[in-house]
Amino acid sequence: MHAGETTEVGAPLLAGPTFAAPYRLDGTREHDYYYGRPDNPTWRALESALGELDGGHCVLFSSGMAAISTMLRAVLGHGDVLVLPEDGYYLVRGYVRTELAGLDLDVREVPTAGSWASAIRGARLVLLETPSNPGLDVCDIAALSELAHAEGALLAVDNTTASPLGQRPLRLDADLVVTSDTKAVAGHSDLILGHVSTRDVELAGLLRERRTSGGAIPGAFEAWLAHRGLGTLDMRLRQQAENAAALYAVLREHPSVCGLRWPGAPEDPAYPLAAKQMRRFGGVLSFELPSAPAVAKVLATSELFTDATSFGGLHSTLDRRARWGDPVGEGFVRLSAGCEDPADLVEDLRKALASTM
Repeated sequence: MHAGETTEVGAPLLAGPTFAAPYRLDGTREHDYYYGRPDNPTWRALESALGELDGGHCVLFSSGMAAISTMLRAVLGHGDVLVLPEDGYYLVRGYVRTELAGLDLDVREVPTAGSWASAIRGARLVLLETPSNPGLDVCDIAALSELAHAEGALLAVDNTTASPLGQRPLRLDADLVVTSDTKAVAGHSDLILGHVSTRDVELAGLLRERRTSGGAIPGAFEAWLAHRGLGTLDMRLRQQAENAAALYAVLREHPSVCGLRWPGAPEDPAYPLAAKQMRRFGGVLSFELPSAPAVAKVLATSELFTDATSFGGLHSTLDRRARWGDPVGEGFVRLSAGCEDPADLVEDLRKALASTM
């Protein structure tokens, strides 16, 4: 029964005498690890790694939505002005409309590639998502940070599409960066996780307090898996970008495809700004086919692209976004290039697109 156990204070996760508190106590609360909900060493290891990438203090959460919702509740008060991207992740806008309705916020929505200056006036928090999901527009983090700070506002960036290695908003003077680590960070499509990073020690402490009291805590095993995945993030992003470039070339020439976007393509309208502020372009593209049935034909014909609503993993996926509530056309597709052989992906996509003719 006691085989393999340790009496070390704050030892890694093992079954112990108090459920959810598998850490040996020494008669005091003067050490960090006394109960499983406020903290544990497995979270701390991943938070240290992500914080180093982001350039701030990282607070881990059970999901990307847990991270962004906790951040919003921690920062916003009654009657505050919140500025959101109108083309960002649709669940964030829905959360603000429903769960934060009691705060009577002045919510202003701006297209990612639009003009933000007038909307920022008097704001408490400006939330960007760049590149936007799913449209892949880009905005200038440094310039908008300067505008926000001139108004006394905090500026946060949803960095999920780019990843902490692909873009570092805190180094562009953002105050907070939030990421769904379910996507590229973990990279294997086998867990749900998120985090917020900030250079402000007090704000990081407040987020930790809200995580503890609200219970939006990640599992230790999920944190361990994500830390494992982090070690191959750079290699995966490189391969995904190579594959995205190859698939972009195929999509660009196909008559059924319109509205093709990838910030890594020199001809993309977002490319000049993306090249200035991003370190990796990643593997997410978007485009539109003539109809929902056309998307269904592509998925039915393809042998390598999976119908899935996540992105950033090892496996290539296609997702028709209108079914989830994004304000896009019925044939709008978000494609996430995985780490397969590029020649195999190109051949498969060409065959699948031929089914739409």
